[in-house]
Amino acid sequence: MAYFFSTPVDIDIVLEDGDDRQMVDVRLDKSRREKAPLYMDGESVKGIVTIRPKDGKRLEHTGIKVQFIGTIEMFFDRGNHYEFLSLGQELAAPGELQHPQNYPFNFKNVEKQYESYNGINVKLRYFVRVTVARRMADVIREKDLWVYSYRIPPETNSSIKMDVGIEDCLHIEFEYSKSKYHLKDVIVGRIYFLLVRLKIKHMELSIIRRETTGAAPNQYNESETLVRFEIMDGSPSRGETIPIRLFLGGFDLTPTFREVNKKYSTRYYLSLVLIDEDARRYFKQSEIVLFRQAPEGLAAAQEQNRQIQQS
Repeated sequence: MAYFFSTPVDIDIVLEDGDDRQMVDVRLDKSRREKAPLYMDGESVKGIVTIRPKDGKRLEHTGIKVQFIGTIEMFFDRGNHYEFLSLGQELAAPGELQHPQNYPFNFKNVEKQYESYNGINVKLRYFVRVTVARRMADVIREKDLWVYSYRIPPETNSSIKMDVGIEDCLHIEFEYSKSKYHLKDVIVGRIYFLLVRLKIKHMELSIIRRETTGAAPNQYNESETLVRFEIMDGSPSRGETIPIRLFLGGFDLTPTFREVNKKYSTRYYLSLVLIDEDARRYFKQSEIVLFRQAPEGLAAAQEQNRQIQQS
């Protein structure tokens, strides 16, 4: 049976500067990860396609093409992949191959308006696809790459201040120093106990990611707790202040996404949870905005790269 499913040709896609380019460790699921080369918005995507007929046999084809594609894939709707980017180049006219052939390609200064994302119910991916068209089944190979979108730090970044209270039992104030954080930032804050008549067993701070996909009435919401950070063990006393200091750099976070191509959103929340001796839980959530801050010197390097590519 293997004979019927084997392809008559091997296709290799090698991206330029692949060995020198930064690689991103991408989580496929809870147990699998893979590495993908990192690209930026406006950067060219170029490389070489090598096509090798197997066993030296002659291969007839009706054309060879390469595409650079951006898609949004909904896992609950596998029949629908939404292409928001599609560029194509013809590599060879109809003919035949008997020996290995190399075909260079270059998609210049490609606008990549969205960041790559691999979520619970949705995946946004960029990839190079090579198609060897045949009268029978086409032979297709794809190679994924990863895209980051950097943002300028916000000019205004107000703090978060909130009260949490249960009448005549509990009253606390909590404060976070700001509401917008870059992905390597530190969440700094404090919790102040004004009234404590409950026996608090412990308190924790969680970061929750909420993914919304689709549109009503076919809308899906998924929440996952990315980290739980215990900030207090034991019952606090009135007037006590608990400091908060949580480093974000060690966690698998993405930027906040809002209505990406009108297909999905990803939001982040800080959830403060108090648990009493009877295992009752009291919580308060506050939305925070996460953004990807460009490394130092990257903006100047990108501008220089654009000038070189356009010259």
